Amino acid sequence: MAIESYVVVHNIAKRHNVGTLARSATAFGVTELILVGRRDFNAFGSHGSTSHLRFRHFHSLTDARLFLKKDCDICGVEITEDAVSITDHPFKKSTAFLLGNEGTGLSAKECEICDFFVYIPQYGGGTASLNVTVAASIVLHHFGVWAGFSERIRDGNKFVVAEKPLKQVSRKYCTETDDHIIEERKSRRESASNGFFEDGKNGVSSSNLLDSLFPDE
Repeated sequence: MAIESYVVVHNIAKRHNVGTLARSATAFGVTELILVGRRDFNAFGSHGSTSHLRFRHFHSLTDARLFLKKDCDICGVEITEDAVSITDHPFKKSTAFLLGNEGTGLSAKECEICDFFVYIPQYGGGTASLNVTVAASIVLHHFGVWAGFSERIRDGNKFVVAEKPLKQVSRKYCTETDDHIIEERKSRRESASNGFFEDGKNGVSSSNLLDSLFPDE
């Protein structure tokens, strides 16, 4: 069975971090980005990489765990008492990485679904922690080295970008029924009208990228 990696997005507060995280995910061979709870995010920082990444959505951590535990371990990226340095590559098979909130880290509920934890050693004393997208990049790179992923070909001083794949089909990437999708979209638009989501330029919401992945019927 092929070794694969996943990234689980659950409690990341700054939604623009997800766009940057998607860019790192594509660079380091992630199979799917798992969105738990909210499906919206800001594409800022993705540089078009979201077109090359598969998305899957679950309403709860329990649902996500049931899906992931069929084939892989769940690894929490957090400094816990039993966390192992990422440089030790403590992996056994396909792995899903769960990253914590920018301020509070992984919650008790998030820790409960993890099989083990890794941390990133720091050697300077100027900061207590890394930005969540930076941490994800380091962890995913180490996993790719351990898994033996093939390095992407280069052209000059850049890596060659693959051809843009066909548009994702909603039923393939979304685990919800059509009624659930319609109801959530309605609720999100109502919230947006009350200023719940950040707006992009010219007053247009920048948090609805997944509308293109999960289009209206």
